[in-house]
Amino acid sequence: MRRILIIGATGNVGSAVLSQLTVTGAQVRALARNPDAARLPPQVEVVRGDLTVPESLDTCLDGIDTVFLVWTAPPAAVAPALERIAKHARRIVFLSAPLKTPHPLFQQPNPSRKLGEQIERLIVASGLQWTFLRPGMFAGNALGWWAPQIRAGDVVRWPHLAAPTAPIDERDIAAVAVRTLCEDGHAGAEYVLTGPQSLSQFEQVSTIGRAIGRTLLIEEMPPDEAQREGLPTMPASVVNILLDAWAAAIGQPAFVTSTVAEITGAPARTFLDWAADHAAEFRA
Repeated sequence: MRRILIIGATGNVGSAVLSQLTVTGAQVRALARNPDAARLPPQVEVVRGDLTVPESLDTCLDGIDTVFLVWTAPPAAVAPALERIAKHARRIVFLSAPLKTPHPLFQQPNPSRKLGEQIERLIVASGLQWTFLRPGMFAGNALGWWAPQIRAGDVVRWPHLAAPTAPIDERDIAAVAVRTLCEDGHAGAEYVLTGPQSLSQFEQVSTIGRAIGRTLLIEEMPPDEAQREGLPTMPASVVNILLDAWAAAIGQPAFVTSTVAEITGAPARTFLDWAADHAAEFRA
């Protein structure tokens, strides 16, 4: 039986991984800086730990053979934390990004990219068996980006509406993660994960309108206005990264893979599926 530690269990992907693992029979433990506030399922063992305090990880890792890692700490904590993980576990599944995918959406330089590359290098050098998951744009971004405008009215203003992406449902990322955590045969694999369709941002907002039964007025926002006024839930540095990536992606389809279906045996959920499941969060 696998003994799995989830690092990042309260995030969108980590919580979905945790939920799906609880029905597999695996022994699951979650790291939390504040276990009392984590609000995780009662059948999950929650242990106090902090990636920035390496010695706190020893208790979390005691008896663990496999780790699912979502990195949420500063870059300086990477090497000490991975050193502790490698002393206890033998396998690690890291939620990374499509760093090697030759598509302009994924090739813009930014600090997150550098951090991901650093983590991957250290994992490869650690001696752990590793698997890297490389999801593209998350469908769940739509909740932060567009839901506030849609709840407030029928007008959605957004930059680079023609930019295509292939948004992936976080539950599909989790389904692949669970397979790689619970099955053999995934060591050394790098799985690029996307949704099944290339959709422009205009098409994605239109799809949300369809799911909630409303006609939305979608207007192009000039990039300089987005830089000046910002975008919902994002610091200025992230806004600039996304504007560059979207601008570079215009004019060609999004990068689409069939990896979710190949690993899980079930097709990836469409963006319409995702929007229908989250319709209530877009309604006032």
